[in-house]
Amino acid sequence: MPFRSGLHVEWTRFRSGRCWVLAMAASVLVTVSLGLLIAGGVRSSCVTGKGEGPCPAPLVGPDGTAVQDRYYFVHQPLKGNGSITARVADMTGQMRLPDAVPGVRNIKQGVVPWAKAGLLVRQSLKQGTPYAAVMLTGDHGVRMQYNYTHDVAGGPHNGPQWLRLTRSGDTVTGFESDDGKTWTQVSTVNLTGLPETVEIGLFATSPGALWDMAKAFAQATATFDQIKLQGANGSWRRDDVGVALESDGKTPHHPGGVVEFGDKLIVTGGGDIGPATVEGGLRADFTLIGGVVGLILVLVVAVTFYTADYRRGLIRTGPQHAQPLAPPVGPLVGPPVGPPVGPPVGPRPARLLAAKATVVGAVAFAAGLVASGIVVPGGLALLRAHQNPIQPLTLATELRVIVGFAALTAAAAVLALGLAALVKRAIVASGLAIALVVVPYLLATAGLAPWLLVITPAAGFAITQSVPTFAHVDVGPSLFGSYYPLPPWAGLAVTCGYAALALGAAMAVHRRTNHR
Repeated sequence: MPFRSGLHVEWTRFRSGRCWVLAMAASVLVTVSLGLLIAGGVRSSCVTGKGEGPCPAPLVGPDGTAVQDRYYFVHQPLKGNGSITARVADMTGQMRLPDAVPGVRNIKQGVVPWAKAGLLVRQSLKQGTPYAAVMLTGDHGVRMQYNYTHDVAGGPHNGPQWLRLTRSGDTVTGFESDDGKTWTQVSTVNLTGLPETVEIGLFATSPGALWDMAKAFAQATATFDQIKLQGANGSWRRDDVGVALESDGKTPHHPGGVVEFGDKLIVTGGGDIGPATVEGGLRADFTLIGGVVGLILVLVVAVTFYTADYRRGLIRTGPQHAQPLAPPVGPLVGPPVGPPVGPPVGPRPARLLAAKATVVGAVAFAAGLVASGIVVPGGLALLRAHQNPIQPLTLATELRVIVGFAALTAAAAVLALGLAALVKRAIVASGLAIALVVVPYLLATAGLAPWLLVITPAAGFAITQSVPTFAHVDVGPSLFGSYYPLPPWAGLAVTCGYAALALGAAMAVHRRTNHR
């Protein structure tokens, strides 16, 4: 039987199975209803200088990404070209760790891995504006970062280090040195549209300490000496950029500061300059939280689409590699003419499995597309209507999340069908598919064994991430913290690879059995 005819037969069989059709519809309903229900119940609130109320919209950087821009800055205006050179002689800090005694704050000395202290040039003090900085970090050596989302590694230094930042037109270059004499370039960046007068100086900041999948207080203190400026020779200005205020609207919350000691400047700051992966608002993939439940129904449908025919004898293995032909249409007239011709020969096993996989994959893709096409824009609309901050989202990213979820659903369905063809038991195959696709996702959501999202078919959920995982931002190992160990398309490729492997193995087993 040609593949096209087999495809038509399998499609007819699927749509004639009322239970399969209803289960697919139920998967759409579950995904949409759970997503909208949860999105409709979310109410975010923040304590600001005006008291408690709705959280402000996320701060947006030059490329439209939600960013954090809080630090302590000791600076001067620089008109035209120039440079700043300084040595970070020492870097210490404080961080809050889990309380050893309940109710007693456990503040310890130390710095978090991405604490930062160094040299900074930026368009203005307005938060979210373009900048470039060369810095010493708590545990990642020298880095040059710019415009929040970009990070270039320098040397792996953790001790005293000389840094230099030069500005020539729109071009900013960062250097590092072990002795202040021999310099190594870290990187050169172009800040398009940089005004003639910019702010240049020394900064310190520190993201919070991570524990219990949340961030707690942390500050960094850096001692700068041997400071030299070219092109600027005014007095130092001091600004605690982006510092939050207590509910009274006047008192700074964890303020920074600077102490002058001879030719040294000791700068203390907290916050971060970089992407706001968690603090920037709710993500679009949050609306697909019900998708994992709907996916269970899809996996069961894919398994039973194979095992139901196998139980009824419509799929056979053996030397005939035959599937009985469909019963003849209309009455038989007279006895058979001619000698027996042997068992009826149906489609080859490879074609049969390919036809079934094509049908179940296409139906799963359509179901996933309908579900995500409703719940993603609908859920985001509900979140906005209730004044929740939302991570900025481009149309291309939203479409990738919607279509990507559909592709993940299709790949998972084909994987489940391949497993069913291998084990031939509905309960075993369904349990195995759920264990491979759903369980790792649930564990990763709880912050447990996130590495499973690299080596299991659950890696495909990465295609739904609407906020990238940035290497220079530490987040908790949980999907709620926007942590995906693989990029979107790489994750989907893992799931597709598992699906192809399972289906190919099933075809190989059927061929080998039929040729015995």
